[in-house]
Amino acid sequence: MSSGPNRGQRRNPLLRARFEAEPAPSMTRINASIAFDKRLWAEDIAGSKAHSAMLVAQKILSPEDGAAIAQGLERIALEIENGEFPFREEYEDIHMNVEARLSELIGAAAGRLHTARSRNDQVATDFRLWVRAAIDRLDLALKRLQEALIDRALEQAATVMPGFTHLQTAQPVTFGHHCLAYVEMLGRDRSRFADCRRRLNESPLGAAALAGTSFPIDREATSSALGFDRPSKNSIDAVSDRDFALEFLSAAAIAGMHLSRFGEEIVIWSSEPFRFVALSGAFTTGSSIMPQKRNPDAAELVRAKAGRLNGSLVALLTVMKGLPLAYGKDMQEDKVPLFEAADSLELSLAATEGMVRDMRIDAVRLRRAAEEGYANATDLADWLVRALGLPFREAHELTGRIVRLAEKRGVSLGELPLSELQALAPAITSEIYGVLDISRSVRSRKSFGGTAPERVRAAVAEARRRFLE
Repeated sequence: MSSGPNRGQRRNPLLRARFEAEPAPSMTRINASIAFDKRLWAEDIAGSKAHSAMLVAQKILSPEDGAAIAQGLERIALEIENGEFPFREEYEDIHMNVEARLSELIGAAAGRLHTARSRNDQVATDFRLWVRAAIDRLDLALKRLQEALIDRALEQAATVMPGFTHLQTAQPVTFGHHCLAYVEMLGRDRSRFADCRRRLNESPLGAAALAGTSFPIDREATSSALGFDRPSKNSIDAVSDRDFALEFLSAAAIAGMHLSRFGEEIVIWSSEPFRFVALSGAFTTGSSIMPQKRNPDAAELVRAKAGRLNGSLVALLTVMKGLPLAYGKDMQEDKVPLFEAADSLELSLAATEGMVRDMRIDAVRLRRAAEEGYANATDLADWLVRALGLPFREAHELTGRIVRLAEKRGVSLGELPLSELQALAPAITSEIYGVLDISRSVRSRKSFGGTAPERVRAAVAEARRRFLE
């Protein structure tokens, strides 16, 4: 009978032959990963099916054993899907849990499944399959958010708003043009994930522990069966590489940063001093003490999730930075940050898409804000260059004096009397008032990538072709 700290602990029955003592309780807890890596169950079963089929084809495993293994794995998949599978900590991880249950179901044939493979190449394969599927889900979510933004961009193609630099009113733009800026960012996010997917799509299966195997396996067959482009070329690299996970986390952190910026804008825009947009009760909450409040909690939480994504990337970078080749148990810590990052980003994308479609846009207030902030000052400077032939720096200085005069009078640039403008520059004519209209200012920005409504509508059509078709 065991005594002391080891009482009640059991070593993994499939691996205990090498050991005399049972593990300490803390060893059992720190060593077990089943609490989180059970998320890999579908990938683990798919990999085992492909491996077993290959062993049969290579005459390493009998057809009878192969059939029993395939049937047993199908039974296990159904048990997990139905919530009937007994996940056990003593079996440490998803791989050993599946193998132990398979042994209970089909007997000795289950022990032949692990021929010519190791948990090292098994987990690397499962993890790549999971990340690949996560990328596909995230790409669809990114695409849906792009579609929502493109729809709003077309709807608001001529809605004038202040454009900001340093969060100070800069020049008038359209709300549609602003939406399309995020469409471009999300497009680059999708391309980063697509690049990651291409690079990770190599199969580690068959690399075994680190050196390959002496059995006459067919790695091309298992690679093809699992949808990989090719088997990995170096067995050491195959089991010890996690840069595909780091690349995923990097892409996720950048995408989260983009969503955080948009979330910040929604927080600002929906605040009482701005009131550019309003969110319904579907994406806001109330205050426990102030009944008038409507808090943009969804936007704030999207903003906050960026911190979780950044932390996941730094966590795995730190795990990997000092590891010698090949595999180390440290790599067990690769899954939690990646799972959390994928979950956080997928939720943030869904919430952001919902807010984009939900928000009510106050076009009147947006236009008023553009008019109040002297956003047309650059148009005035450009007119002085074109109409009066002034060097731009001189026109810039003169415009600054005109803006100061308008501020002193408490009026817009268009409300200044011609006589006061001519007191500053006698050559100014009444034609100047034509360029001070906010809508005209926006319509004049027809350069490629500009904010003119006709450019926005063309950009919407082009974005639909690039990103949605």
